[in-house]
Amino acid sequence: MNTLSYPSSERSLWKVALFLTLAFWLSSSLMLDGIVMPSLYVSGMMTSPDFATTGYSLFWIFNRVELLCAAIVLTSVLVSRYVRNPLCRSGFFTIILSALLLTISLIDTYGLTPQMGALGISLNWLNPATEVPAGMDQLHIGYWLLELLKISASAALLWTYSRWATVVAQD
Repeated sequence: MNTLSYPSSERSLWKVALFLTLAFWLSSSLMLDGIVMPSLYVSGMMTSPDFATTGYSLFWIFNRVELLCAAIVLTSVLVSRYVRNPLCRSGFFTIILSALLLTISLIDTYGLTPQMGALGISLNWLNPATEVPAGMDQLHIGYWLLELLKISASAALLWTYSRWATVVAQD
């Protein structure tokens, strides 16, 4: 407990974990949204009958990684706030952003992904659907809005902590 109450140095493993987790999460989200999903769309996989199953299994794994990343980020921010470093003036803002990231991950994992998977699964094997269901467009819009919010919040947290790291390095 002394480690949390009386840090021996300004650089904490929690801050390193926060920075690395945010960098990994942001880059993997951009890669999935900017490279993997558009390439699957262009290759024509969205018209295949097993696309919903493939997409659901891909996002099932990614959403669990996102939940783990969000938990690490929130824990790191709370520990950094508890240690009382010079970042305390923006500590409440970073707590709100990290809680928002966890909320977005929960909505994606337990709300949007199961609904998208359920809409895309064709229950009639003899006549597979080749068009996207009408409700899928609204879910995609919601997903992309949450992704933009997640990327903005992640970038804001990265900027805040990288700015703090440069201030500490100059001292």
